[in-house]
Amino acid sequence: MDEILVKAFWDKEASVWVAESEDIPGFITEAETMEMLIFKIKTLIPELLEENNLKITDNYEITEVPFRLISECSDIAEYSKKSG
Repeated sequence: MDEILVKAFWDKEASVWVAESEDIPGFITEAETMEMLIFKIKTLIPELLEENNLKITDNYEITEVPFRLISECSDIAEYSKKSG
């Protein structure tokens, strides 16, 4: 595993970003902003890797775990037509 793939989507109903990863069992988190979500992802990845006895590489000198965050958000842009 060279990098962890994290997918995030905007949950409009809950007004939060939700992030999941199939690369790490139990990985799911949410936050109100993308900045907070990234902070939580950076905290959660090492914790869950250790908890699940997973390793990113065979090189024991590696102390950083790369991840790729892919986000998706769907919404509606409203406008009013000018009468005229």
